[in-house]
Amino acid sequence: MKELIKQNIGNAGELERLYQQDKSGFKKAFDELYGDESLEPAAGFWHERLHYQKTPVIQVTTEDFLFVAILSLLAGFVAKIPDFFPVTPDFFYSRNIGFIVIPFLIAFFVRNLRFDLKKTIGLALSILIAVLYMNFLPDRPSSDTLILVCIHMPLLLWMILGYTYTGDTYKDSSRRLEYLRFNGDLIVMGTIIILAGALLIVTTMGLFQLININIQQFYIDYVFPWGLASAPIVAAYLVQSNPQLVSRVSPIIAKVFTPLVLITLIVYLFAVLTSGQDPYNDREFLLIFNGLLIGVMALILFSIAETNEYKTGWFGLIMLTALAVVTVMVNGVALSAIVYRISEWGFTPNRVAVLGGNLLIGIHLVLVAWNLLKVVRGVVERERVEQVMTGYLPIYAIWLIIVVVAFPIIFGI
Repeated sequence: MKELIKQNIGNAGELERLYQQDKSGFKKAFDELYGDESLEPAAGFWHERLHYQKTPVIQVTTEDFLFVAILSLLAGFVAKIPDFFPVTPDFFYSRNIGFIVIPFLIAFFVRNLRFDLKKTIGLALSILIAVLYMNFLPDRPSSDTLILVCIHMPLLLWMILGYTYTGDTYKDSSRRLEYLRFNGDLIVMGTIIILAGALLIVTTMGLFQLININIQQFYIDYVFPWGLASAPIVAAYLVQSNPQLVSRVSPIIAKVFTPLVLITLIVYLFAVLTSGQDPYNDREFLLIFNGLLIGVMALILFSIAETNEYKTGWFGLIMLTALAVVTVMVNGVALSAIVYRISEWGFTPNRVAVLGGNLLIGIHLVLVAWNLLKVVRGVVERERVEQVMTGYLPIYAIWLIIVVVAFPIIFGI
């Protein structure tokens, strides 16, 4: 092997072939030859290649560990507030579900991106005002306006998290796309952590059960809430510090689910037409229909984020384009149904909220689908879809503010 290496030191292709044939033998022979000046400059390259030490998959510094641990404990404490203070769970969780995790994710990125004091105080005041606003609204559980505010506030907090994530580059479409990609990776990593935690919990409870010690109530009271609250924070840290952990998983999920959801959506539309269900007069059916629309819209956004990152092939683009077009049709049905209901029975907070949301999603979908069609035809580059998709996000933020702040004034609580 030594002689072969010396003979072919200037032939990169032959050296690679020798290495692939016998990696351990090649490394041993090369190490014995290393230092021979006649083998330079190729020897330096091969020495670095053969002795390169891969960075550990997970790197945790003491400072980072303590910070994430503190945020997780605080999130768990917030989740347990009804147990520590005289507030009913129904009141607390309906109004504060978004405040259990998102403010601590914001704190995580404020530290990571080293926000200056002025911006940090501004974000802290925004969260504090939102908390006070939600908890001082009148206690009328049957109010449609209150329910709408409670539903839209977590989405508004998600937008604030997006502003924090993008930092000073919040106007940059590529940075906004990274935020969408981060959310997809966060869901994947968070799901893995929760599943692993659930397996550990079940195993632990089973082991204690064998010795007649019942720890089920302890886990329900403490481990579950603290574990669920901390999972997104730990997942965010792992995704940010070790992006390679899920960087290849999210695009695979997007590729697999896009055609599956497309087929499901087409079959569902056909079933709607033949089943006799009427979204125009069936309120519950219309709500489910809109929920489906929002879920598919989210999948399209995340799929486009992964498509632009990993340059999905033409088949993937065509599937994504078809999904966007079919979703436009679904939105058209939902939009016509809510317009019909308003024309028949007048305006209510729910109908106005659904109408506004459907209009925004419908326009966004049309723009995305149109530009995807242009990409498939080769008229524009994929970056154009990215710009259209991310450039629309501030419009959603404005609508969320309108629902959260203006609806209680317009319609009352």
